[in-house]
Amino acid sequence: MKVKDICNAIESIAPVSYQEDYDNAGLIIGNPQQEVTQILLCLDSTEAVVDEAIAKGCNLIVAHHPLIFKGLKKINGKNDVERTVIKAIENKIAIYAAHTNLDNVLHMGVNQRFAQKLGLKNIQILEEKSDVLVKIVFYTPLDSLEKLKTILFDAGAGHIGQYSECSFANEGTGTFKPEQGSNPQVGKVGVRQEHNEIKVEAIAPSFIANQVVSALKQGHPYEEMAYEIIPISNFNQGIGAGVIGELENSLKPSDFLNLLKNSLKLEVIKYTVSEKEIKKVALCGGSGSFLRNSAMRSKADAYVTSDVKYHEFFDAIGTLMFCDIGHYESEISTLELFYEVIQDKFPNFAVHFCETSTNPIHYHK
Repeated sequence: MKVKDICNAIESIAPVSYQEDYDNAGLIIGNPQQEVTQILLCLDSTEAVVDEAIAKGCNLIVAHHPLIFKGLKKINGKNDVERTVIKAIENKIAIYAAHTNLDNVLHMGVNQRFAQKLGLKNIQILEEKSDVLVKIVFYTPLDSLEKLKTILFDAGAGHIGQYSECSFANEGTGTFKPEQGSNPQVGKVGVRQEHNEIKVEAIAPSFIANQVVSALKQGHPYEEMAYEIIPISNFNQGIGAGVIGELENSLKPSDFLNLLKNSLKLEVIKYTVSEKEIKKVALCGGSGSFLRNSAMRSKADAYVTSDVKYHEFFDAIGTLMFCDIGHYESEISTLELFYEVIQDKFPNFAVHFCETSTNPIHYHK
């Protein structure tokens, strides 16, 4: 198995195209063609984590946070990032990161797992993402319709929310005129032809548009398939920032705080006081204070995230319980996602959870 096989397995769940503009997800260091011995899973790629990988015989590190966010002008070991890069390269250890692309997917995403830890039900994206969908349109004779629709759906098109194989088709008249050099079987050169055809439309994520069209072309009866890929601004129900769901039963604020502490093994919680019971909960792993207004608009009783600034807590007073549980604590379950994705594709491969704590924040009790 090669590095690229692991990358492809993770990106089948969280395509790199779903990352935010500032991010740097993907293969950070290494050759995608390198054979993988063993894999180490971590939240942060640090020099200590690379040391652990060396000790365990792992030559691929899969992390949530990218090792490199900005361009490095020099690599001479003056800081932890540079030392980590040098040590990884010297020891032929590849480093891969799935960050905001994994944050932004609902299914098998960071925030879905976060919500599941709290026992939330009816989990949905809090702030849906737009500009990640296209409409694929193609034309076919009637006798090839069902075959091509099967190809269309098998290639990944036609998903809307909890429904699959969604499409629309209508009949019309197609015209074409064979030019010099065209297939003589389709008609006489220079004479316009008319045929009854079916126009088929379906929604698809933009990152698979080309592979869908390629699959359709292979199965299409025409020498030249007429098609369109049209960007649309619809919001994708399964892609976006944060999630929102409901507890099985309403909890008193104190009981909700205990649920957070026990479910996520927290040492400390910063929060605003709330008098109402907690039923509807919004959350976002990592730095999620930018979603506090979305959480309030959604009528959430509580919003759980991390890295909240002092003055941002004021926005929630009298509206919801605003909880900051810590960045590391809100995302550490990401390692479970990596493990499940890799084991599902490669069940007999050695995958290790990092034993090195990379949390830079400590609490004095």
